[in-house]
Amino acid sequence: MLHEGYVREDPRGDRVGSSVTLIADGDRVIVVDPGMVSGRDALLAALAASGPGPDDVTDVVFSHHHPDHTVNAALFPRATVHDHWASYQGDLWTGRDPGDFQLTPSVRLIATPGHTAEDITTLAATSDGVYACTHAWWGPDGPEQDPLATDQTALDQSRRRILAVATVIIPGHGPAFRPPAG
Repeated sequence: MLHEGYVREDPRGDRVGSSVTLIADGDRVIVVDPGMVSGRDALLAALAASGPGPDDVTDVVFSHHHPDHTVNAALFPRATVHDHWASYQGDLWTGRDPGDFQLTPSVRLIATPGHTAEDITTLAATSDGVYACTHAWWGPDGPEQDPLATDQTALDQSRRRILAVATVIIPGHGPAFRPPAG
């Protein structure tokens, strides 16, 4: 993780930071949910500490289109941006049917509606297991009922789909966690 997300109250308003994840697969450098963080310099420093620079990022994935998950996408000017139904590079919009999409041999985007109708989860298969970057969970402690969900029933189904394959969950606004067995 480049940035561990959070949601907390502040006298001036809510403080919201998205979980930002770096995935390297062969020659692909993928950043998932480059959204709100306390400072862009901190995000770029975390990236640099991992090796790549902003121009090395080949792909950016949005789990959904809320600003707290997308606002820093322009930090990666050479990246192709992916969402639930298309890929974007410069002024080129390459559409596809909404649903699952193989990004690399080890990274797959799957439809997981619920928080929004357009949510996707990024699954990264590693030798340690399958990591799921997702907003199906805000954090390891919930909430069980998503207060902003557009469809809680769909979200519950998406969570079951993710749990069927993931060994580690990287939630939208919190530290990574291993789901309990069963």
